[in-house]
Amino acid sequence: MDIVLIAGLWLDGSAWDDVLPELEALGHRGIAVTLPGQGDGTASATYDDQAAAVVAAVDAAEGQPFVVGHSAACTLAWVAADQRPDGVTGVALIGGFPSTEGEKYADFFEPVDGAMPFPGWEKFEGPDSDDMSEELKADLLTRMIPVPVGVTRGEVHWTSEARHDVPLTLICPEFSPAEAQEWIDAGDVPELGSANALELADIESGHWPMFTQPKPLAVLIDEATKRGRS
Repeated sequence: MDIVLIAGLWLDGSAWDDVLPELEALGHRGIAVTLPGQGDGTASATYDDQAAAVVAAVDAAEGQPFVVGHSAACTLAWVAADQRPDGVTGVALIGGFPSTEGEKYADFFEPVDGAMPFPGWEKFEGPDSDDMSEELKADLLTRMIPVPVGVTRGEVHWTSEARHDVPLTLICPEFSPAEAQEWIDAGDVPELGSANALELADIESGHWPMFTQPKPLAVLIDEATKRGRS
């Protein structure tokens, strides 16, 4: 099965390099998306440009692909369900949640010269990054790409109620499935609260399992594709 992979803020498609061979060994073809403004050199990119790039990747895939989003890009993965509810097998979200209608996509930190740079590992101390070596952090720091404010401050809008019927798996890295369920039950994550086919899956990792746990992550994604087909 084709699997469209969308990395979160500051990362390009190479974030999935360690996951791709693991997915291939499980019988899948991974399609790692490099988003406009996050690796293609487009400083003027917008949220709508990124959403369109995801939909284009879905349309270009073979058959009904499965879509995976990480962190903030969980919103972009859910865009695929919203725009192509009959065109995807299912969606997996890693360490994040789809934005609520009308919210800004990812306006988390102050921009510099029209883009939001990675704020440094100090902002992610604790469960987010405890499983990362200093060498890995240093390497990733050289690869982080400031995200244009046209992306981070774009407004998120949902259009199709059919998205709620798309099989959805939430992979929980730095938080537990129990914690995620509490947030859903409290109404803190409306899009997941409205999902009619939601599964929660645990992974022992921090916020970036594609770097620290690529094989277990690929196994969870594979399992999610099977739930999506059922």
